[in-house]
Amino acid sequence: MPLVRIDALAPDPTRLESLGRAVHDALIQALGIPPDDHFQILTAHDGTTSTLRYGDYLGVPRDEGIVYVTITLRAGRTPTQKRALYRRIAELAQDYAGTEPRNIFVTLTENESIDWSLGNGEAQYAPDR
Repeated sequence: MPLVRIDALAPDPTRLESLGRAVHDALIQALGIPPDDHFQILTAHDGTTSTLRYGDYLGVPRDEGIVYVTITLRAGRTPTQKRALYRRIAELAQDYAGTEPRNIFVTLTENESIDWSLGNGEAQYAPDR
């Protein structure tokens, strides 16, 4: 069950929604998550009261089209699966939202089953037996 946060600089609502759809579809395609496993925080930054900073680190020229994608998920994906996910997010973000792949910055944070409560104060992935 991934929890996704997407931060974009001055996107219109359609672009932000399209980025969310791109990431969700990439998770389904690259990692095989269920389609209804859809938990996202979509945040637009206006560039004045809240903004995003970026640089050309590792020779990737980024600009105001920057999108940060933070995904928290249970551990267990292979490096091959993660690479496929990064590629697919960049491809679909370009297809769905017109975001250049160079402006897609993705980070994964893995944790264990006990680290999740999906409601009702329970640890659904690690029930008390």
